[in-house]
Amino acid sequence: MRPTFELVGRNDTRLWGLTPAERWTRLAAQHAEKLAAGEPILVNLDYVFHGAWLSRVTKELSVVTHAGIPVLARVAPEHRDAVRRAMSEGAPIDARPGLVIIEAADAGEVVDVELRKRERPFLEPLTPATRPALERASYYASYKGVTDLLTKYLWPKWAFALTRLAVRLGLSPNAVTTIGAAFCVLAGVAFWHGWFWSGIAAGLVFMVLDTVDGKLARCTLTASKWGNAFDHGIDLIHPLFWWWAWAEGLPEHGRALSPDTFAAVMIALVAGYVVQRLIEGAFILKFDIHIHVWRRADSTFRLVTARRNPNMVILLAALIAARPDVGIVAVAVWTVISCLFHLVRLAQAWGVDASGRPVESWLA
Repeated sequence: MRPTFELVGRNDTRLWGLTPAERWTRLAAQHAEKLAAGEPILVNLDYVFHGAWLSRVTKELSVVTHAGIPVLARVAPEHRDAVRRAMSEGAPIDARPGLVIIEAADAGEVVDVELRKRERPFLEPLTPATRPALERASYYASYKGVTDLLTKYLWPKWAFALTRLAVRLGLSPNAVTTIGAAFCVLAGVAFWHGWFWSGIAAGLVFMVLDTVDGKLARCTLTASKWGNAFDHGIDLIHPLFWWWAWAEGLPEHGRALSPDTFAAVMIALVAGYVVQRLIEGAFILKFDIHIHVWRRADSTFRLVTARRNPNMVILLAALIAARPDVGIVAVAVWTVISCLFHLVRLAQAWGVDASGRPVESWLA
């Protein structure tokens, strides 16, 4: 049985193209499995809020307020009329026995396991004046906290502008993923033919769009299992094809690798990539957290570990130096080093667990 809810008020101001009523409907649908049947949820449409607040009111009968005004509530029947009236009038709710009030400004940070970060979830009134700030807040709320240096420091402003553009154009996240996939293939073809600068340009477009599709899905609450599989499937398989194509394109620059070096580089890249992914999977299976969020050092190393974006920085630096051959060898070496780092971290975590100490995220 799906939970019932009641939308209080009316607000036609749109956030990421959605009115608060449309936004709530999508949010409730995404959290339907987590919501237990029972007391209806009251939602004040003058406000927008992070999904973490929804989890809060489903854990206990309570009302979440902003400056005392109720925004989201699941309360006992005897309190429902008072909460509804306060929402309608935009007035603070009076304290009364048995009514648990959670003031948003006084609540602490929460850990978002999926996005690997700890932050204070947003909850603010939505008006034409506050919309720009709220779009920015909700956008950054959808961003991973632990990721590579390009995604963390370079992409955000570009991806924010493109996410806004995608909303105005009516593009779905899957459409953005498909466009990005086309540029991904173009980059691989360009690398194969030795057109490294063209490949870098196409790859740059793909890498930014690879950020945009996920942010668009989270900001517009349109994430789906198929979209997630589509996006992550591309992310999983394309890097090795890119590195192989890069090595194949070296003869066009008179920098072909010797057969032995080519074989060694490919073995290092494939083995290192696969083993590193297996290590990450084993860490999750054993300890139920990502290896990148165990200790602060692991999160810091995630900035530069041998994933696609840091590896592209290496290749770009080598291309600027007119030594694309050194670039692919350096990527192979860095892949091996990164793999060994994570292997050591897995062994250390196993030792901590064997000693009876918990293996927990430093973000918790």
